[in-house]
Amino acid sequence: MNTYKVLGLGGLAFFVGIALTPILTHYLYKYKLWRKDARAMAPDGAPTPIFNALHKERETKAPRMGGILVWATTIILALIFWILPKIFPDELFYKLNFLSREQTWVPLGILFAGAIVGLLDDLMLVFQKGAYRGGGLTFTRRIFLITLIAALGAYWFYFKLGKDFVFIPGLGDFHLGIYFIPFFILVMWAVFSGGVIDGLDGLSGGVFASIFSAYAGIAFFQNQINLAAFASVIVGSILAFLWFNIPPARFYMSETGIMALTTALTVVAFLTNAIFVLPIIALPLVLESLSVIIQLGSKRFFGRKIFLVAPIHHHFEAIGWPAEKVVMRFWVLSIVFAILGMIVHLVSVL
Repeated sequence: MNTYKVLGLGGLAFFVGIALTPILTHYLYKYKLWRKDARAMAPDGAPTPIFNALHKERETKAPRMGGILVWATTIILALIFWILPKIFPDELFYKLNFLSREQTWVPLGILFAGAIVGLLDDLMLVFQKGAYRGGGLTFTRRIFLITLIAALGAYWFYFKLGKDFVFIPGLGDFHLGIYFIPFFILVMWAVFSGGVIDGLDGLSGGVFASIFSAYAGIAFFQNQINLAAFASVIVGSILAFLWFNIPPARFYMSETGIMALTTALTVVAFLTNAIFVLPIIALPLVLESLSVIIQLGSKRFFGRKIFLVAPIHHHFEAIGWPAEKVVMRFWVLSIVFAILGMIVHLVSVL
């Protein structure tokens, strides 16, 4: 039954997402919720004709906020299977309910909080409100809001769930005490920084689908079935998003999706005690974030660029790789390292 629950809910999420997409796209296109001007500045902070040439056509033709499909589908299914047993007290509906205090309250709440912050950022951008590169929340405000979300998550873990330790493969549990709270916040910052991967049609969706699949597997083997079902529902929702994100993309994930997924991923990694294999499972996010850090550091201290454009997926575009080749190779890399990271963690606890 547990296998059916995890895989069945994931499959259902895919079909629900497919069904919801025409409604979502109707409003995204009706209100023209896309960038009004193409970016003339790369994500690494430097104006570059290379980046503008690569993206000026795409950015002003497809709407943002496609990430709504991912988090809305997840929340809708969570609420449906929470309400159904109350209306129809059948054993099947009780078993399919995946909302629980110990496993899914926190990730679902954090998913929603990140989604709302990202949605605010997206709306400010498309309506050209705010001072951040033509619209949107400033970097400082984003970091403040992410820190607030992380602090709430850390508070729940430390004070409500009584967790103050992390599992290190080969060494076991390492207790941090009160330092668990700043460590949690630091990890969420790091995962959020990997959100710069959202830059090509289907790239972020495929990568996050692999990552959450790995954590669904880890949670399943730990008998955290509700958490595994939660991660599986996210995967199904992302696959529905990808169905419409095959080039040319129907919509973009944008901040509402990226903030929801990166914040929820942090919580799932801590709940499974698999935080130290996160850099393996989510290697593409690590590479994306590092490429920006290296680029900015090299420009600041040495006065030259390492990459033609950062993050690194744009560098591969700039040297002549078709966008589809970049996306597919990142997908392959993501699948391989998601499996590898899952194996490393499971072997270390068996």
